[in-house]
Amino acid sequence: MKRIFDLLISLAATILLLPIFAAVFAVVRLRSKGPAIFKQERAGKNGKPFIFYKFRTMKMDADPFGASPKSGDDPRLTKIGRFLREYSLDELPQLFNVLKGDMSIVGPRPLYVCQMAEWNERQKKRLLVKPGITGLAQITGRGGLTREEKLELDVKYVESAGLLTDIKIIMLTLVQVFTRRNIYEKRYSQTEFTRGEEKQDS
Repeated sequence: MKRIFDLLISLAATILLLPIFAAVFAVVRLRSKGPAIFKQERAGKNGKPFIFYKFRTMKMDADPFGASPKSGDDPRLTKIGRFLREYSLDELPQLFNVLKGDMSIVGPRPLYVCQMAEWNERQKKRLLVKPGITGLAQITGRGGLTREEKLELDVKYVESAGLLTDIKIIMLTLVQVFTRRNIYEKRYSQTEFTRGEEKQDS
């Protein structure tokens, strides 16, 4: 049932948002050097790698494994990239990940494959479901949460996942997007992010 739900929502959203897809694609290509779509390998269900899509928001010389921007003034962001992040428009290409079956509308955010070795047994439970475009962590605090807090919320989602929970998360996600709350990270774990560690997604 969840797969049918994902297909219906992602297909309807892709058709309705097609003009926005086309406009964002054109603006990113025209306003900054490089491809409009950012692609990166992430860990899917059971740790299986897949190619993750986003509209590119950073300059081509930015470290693809570096920490996400701490604010909209981060010099690595392109001008259009700041706008896309503020309204979560950079996440739209992940609808194609959902259509392909790599992701779900709701689930833990997909992280790097190399991070799996850093998680304890409880945290690894987040791999029991497909990663999602939005999830419990995104409606609870987004950038205002530490990495450990996000991982714990991911596990709690796995333990309580259901269709009604997914619908609630989708509704609350829309509120987060329109109010633009906690887009950028405000605090981190004691260990600083290094190359190959999590790039916190908004």
